[in-house]
Amino acid sequence: MKLTHLALLIGLAFGITEARADRLVIKGSDTLGAKLVPQLAEQFKAQHPGTTFDIAAEGSTTGIAAIIDGTAQIGMSSRRAKTSEVGAAASKGKSMKPTVVAYDGIAVIVNSANPIKGLTKKQVEQIFTGDVTDWSAVGGSGGKISIYTRNTSSGTYSEFKELAMKKRDYAGSSQKMAGNEQIAAEVGKNPSGVGYVGMAYMKASGVKAVPVDGAVPSVKGVQTHSYPYWRPTFYYTNGEPSGLAKEFLDFTIGAPGQKIVAQVGFVPIK
Repeated sequence: MKLTHLALLIGLAFGITEARADRLVIKGSDTLGAKLVPQLAEQFKAQHPGTTFDIAAEGSTTGIAAIIDGTAQIGMSSRRAKTSEVGAAASKGKSMKPTVVAYDGIAVIVNSANPIKGLTKKQVEQIFTGDVTDWSAVGGSGGKISIYTRNTSSGTYSEFKELAMKKRDYAGSSQKMAGNEQIAAEVGKNPSGVGYVGMAYMKASGVKAVPVDGAVPSVKGVQTHSYPYWRPTFYYTNGEPSGLAKEFLDFTIGAPGQKIVAQVGFVPIK
């Protein structure tokens, strides 16, 4: 009887060890982590029973930092790591390896009630830098423009600055939001609101995506680069991934994962 109990305890101990070994910690981008990666994780778990995920979507900067300090196996990012981040990783014996997992377009969104039919790239720059502060200046019906942006830890914050604003600073009046869904919610409530979101979030209630120089954020627009605000999104790992991290990365970029990429609203890599 005692031997049976001992065997059971040993079995439980091994079970606990295996459960811990099958836990994947993923941190970083809200663009990837709020919708896409959780859905990928659910499908992966269905095929790999016993796997658990710890997903924290708090911005690309946090994902890259998590690889540098070793607190995650995968760092989600909607921007490339900065030279300073690569250097910080190297100083700790880490190697920042990016893998493109999906492409995305950053959609400029306004309230559904806004009569604006489209904007030029110059007008987008003027709006988000604060050079233009009233909708009447860009063909709207008038009213002070309310700008919603991501916070500074966001990869989309820095990518939009690079792609749409010639690296200029955001208007001092802009309001920083934690994620894509929060921006969409605020613009949806505010007839004078404007913001930007990844393509997976542009069909939120109360908002519409605005054509830029006649191009709309779409799969074709991103694939042909006719839509100006397109970008790759990444998983970062410490060198070549191994174990569970490699399995999940391979699943993401494989046919089943890329099918989910398309379903969620991103553009597949192939």
